[in-house]
Amino acid sequence: MTSTDLTIAQAMLPLSDPDASLAFYRDVLGFEVRNHVEYGDMHWITVGPPGQPETSVVLYPPEATPGLTDAERGLIEEMMAKGTYAMINLSTPDVDAAFAKVQQGDVEVVQEPIDQPYGIRDCALRDPAGNMIRIQQVG
Repeated sequence: MTSTDLTIAQAMLPLSDPDASLAFYRDVLGFEVRNHVEYGDMHWITVGPPGQPETSVVLYPPEATPGLTDAERGLIEEMMAKGTYAMINLSTPDVDAAFAKVQQGDVEVVQEPIDQPYGIRDCALRDPAGNMIRIQQVG
């Protein structure tokens, strides 16, 4: 096996409100819904960018993680609320246009588009669960 044999199939991000997360990823970011599984009050929602069926984001209920103690669940909830538990970087050829589009939705902006000292232009926002989303300009 070589490194070119490996690809990213799924990334996992926690959710706290399935309806708000679904609306954010589908309606604000424009991702397609690929799967939606309910088990009791818990939801697993798989979304992904159109045209990239091999790459998905699974929004999952962190309380379903086996082996977590109540204290650990509480810490995860606190970190999610602060936006320090999970993050994902997305890319686009035009970060300013992408930022203008996502601002039309109900979005918590963390950072407007800016040229970073390490050579990229990006912006940052948070999803309804508090996950940090950075959108980087590529190309």
